[in-house]
Amino acid sequence: MKTKRILGAAVVAAVVAGGGMVVGEEVHLRDMGVAEAATAVQPNALAQLWSASVTTPDGKTHSLSAYKGKPLVVNFWASWCGPCVREMPELSALQGQYRKKGVQFIGLGVDSDTNIKNFLQKVKVDYPIYVAGFGGADVARAFGDLAGGLPYTVVIDANGTVRATKLGQIKPEELRHTLDAL
Repeated sequence: MKTKRILGAAVVAAVVAGGGMVVGEEVHLRDMGVAEAATAVQPNALAQLWSASVTTPDGKTHSLSAYKGKPLVVNFWASWCGPCVREMPELSALQGQYRKKGVQFIGLGVDSDTNIKNFLQKVKVDYPIYVAGFGGADVARAFGDLAGGLPYTVVIDANGTVRATKLGQIKPEELRHTLDAL
């Protein structure tokens, strides 16, 4: 009985801690120097991104390696994540503003293809969305999302250097500052 109580308390604590990371709006968006990025991002993070198994919402296989050599904003999200949904119009607007500079935004749904397809029928998004499934969480973790929270945004420059990461809903002015420095 005592073991069940301890186990129950541990589960509740884990859910509360994890839930705080998912709904936490302000964790960080930071411009990263090369040395800092080297400690926050696993050395194989880009290789994991380029080789990730993703599909379009209608089930077609897609290779993310097509984005190599371009400034890229990768947003890990899920249809059930409130902050993810709230930031999508801002990300769409920023994609429109930075498209001329060659910056490409992509969304990697850590969700099912059915959920993402249904979501996109209701919400217009002006950048490519791919279904990464739960494997997307592993890719996000490689980019420093050790908490496993969503949304998680990564800015990669054209040379393949991670310039910024953010756990939680983006602030457009902070993301603009990072993108203007690319």
